[in-house]
Amino acid sequence: MRWTLKPKPETALVSALASQLQVDEVIATLLVQRGITSYEQARQFFRPSLDDLHDPYLMKDMDKAAQRIEQAIANNENILVFGDYDVDGTTAVSLVSSYLRSYYPNVATYIPDRYDEGYGISFKGIDFAEDNGLSLIIALDCGIKSIDKVAYAKEKNIDFIICDHHRPGNELPDAIAVLDPKREDCSYPFDELCGCGVGFKLIQALAQHRNQTIEDLIPYLDLVATAIGADIVPITGENRILAKFGLEVINSNPRPGIKALIQNVKKETLTITDVVFIIAPRINAAGRIKHGNYAVQLLTEFDLEQASVFASEIETFNVDRKSLDKQITVEALSQIVANNEQERFTTVVYHENWHKGVIGIVASRLIETYYRPTLVFTKSGDKLAASARSVKDFDIYEALEQCEEHLEQFGGHMYAAGLTLKESDFENFKNQFEKVVSETIPEELLTPEISIDAAIDFSDITDKFFRILKQFEPFGPENMTPLFLTKELKDTGFGKPIGTANEHLKLFVKQHDSQGFAAVGFGLGSKITETQNNQLFQAVYSIDENQWNGQTSLQLRLRDLKEL
Repeated sequence: MRWTLKPKPETALVSALASQLQVDEVIATLLVQRGITSYEQARQFFRPSLDDLHDPYLMKDMDKAAQRIEQAIANNENILVFGDYDVDGTTAVSLVSSYLRSYYPNVATYIPDRYDEGYGISFKGIDFAEDNGLSLIIALDCGIKSIDKVAYAKEKNIDFIICDHHRPGNELPDAIAVLDPKREDCSYPFDELCGCGVGFKLIQALAQHRNQTIEDLIPYLDLVATAIGADIVPITGENRILAKFGLEVINSNPRPGIKALIQNVKKETLTITDVVFIIAPRINAAGRIKHGNYAVQLLTEFDLEQASVFASEIETFNVDRKSLDKQITVEALSQIVANNEQERFTTVVYHENWHKGVIGIVASRLIETYYRPTLVFTKSGDKLAASARSVKDFDIYEALEQCEEHLEQFGGHMYAAGLTLKESDFENFKNQFEKVVSETIPEELLTPEISIDAAIDFSDITDKFFRILKQFEPFGPENMTPLFLTKELKDTGFGKPIGTANEHLKLFVKQHDSQGFAAVGFGLGSKITETQNNQLFQAVYSIDENQWNGQTSLQLRLRDLKEL
């Protein structure tokens, strides 16, 4: 692991903020690192308010989108809400369809089949709309590059409203409205919304015309928070507000579908991390193993008993998903060794029988072993389809753009993308991708980095310090859990490896004569030798709470440790 201590912000700035907020300089440093330099910015950070959400009509084409939906309702048209099969897409479809159905009945939903239709707007989906007399399609979490599909729909007198958050290409689809904060000609103040977030802005705009306030839309925020967590968008700006209030809904009065998913979780308060690791994989499992419609069915069901039946089906899909991704990961690792590709700059693996629904998860798993940009391919019809995952600070989307001549289509973000190509182009693409990455990736990015917020002493860790740290939640990209470095540590002699294979580490750590802390390091069992015989060491850790026998105490969550 590569330890990187973030640069210390300007002292005058830190001191001024510490004085204004009456906090210590470590807390002020953490805030300045997150771009918070004034009392007002700190207020918005620590006290997110729905009043701070932007006017949805600041988004380019929002007026056209709202007007076309109102026209459809006035003319008694049938509306199709279309979305991608992942968590962001299915939550977005559930959000917009359930909102529209609250006052207008002629609303259908459509999630493309991951295997038959692939990602995004499909010709089959448009044909479904034509066959069923649906004259307006609202596409969520997809569509920004669907030039040909929107043109095809137009020939059939079917209008499109695109609600996307992916990067646009050089040309936009000829839709009635294209809502995407990443459009170059869109001056919306926040461009990191997820697909469900863009869908929320659409219903916020519609709500204004119906004399509803933001309070009326709070019940929909459990869906938005789930999408924000799952889609790994920055938890800053509007996303921080939506995530915070969405988590409150999840913890107090979630929709029956989400309640059914979490009813067996033995935890009082769920965090965004729990959303990412408990709720999101189960919603995703529907589209991965069976069909995304199962997820929409669950999330739009208002009878808890029926929702529990749907959740039980989805739990089965999730068990199958876990088994598949484990098996394929083993096969992919074997393929890398068999091809003698351990020392490459990229991982590109392929097997025609790998399950398309789990190749993204497998790509993430492979990065845990070979830390480098990774693509996992499988057969999809007469083409090959892949999921791409990147390493920190390397833009895999830009790398794919430089291989565009070998691709049929691709889309995504800096860290994750999807693509298809002809089988005959696979080897040429694989070689070109390796060449592009090898020529552009800085060598240090091929070693996992631990980014440390601040070096502190144990004397800095007080109950007040931790109470303020808790208020930094919800954590996520651009507001990650603060990591600290402390030197001259010593285990008191009770340290031991734990776990079935001694893979984890448990210590009781002191610095000088300060108070000691229990510390646990997952996956750090082999580091026990660096803490024995009274030797001094340094550690990187986050601070959390440990609850045991009704007692709550602070503990350190070790990320790494080294000898001094």
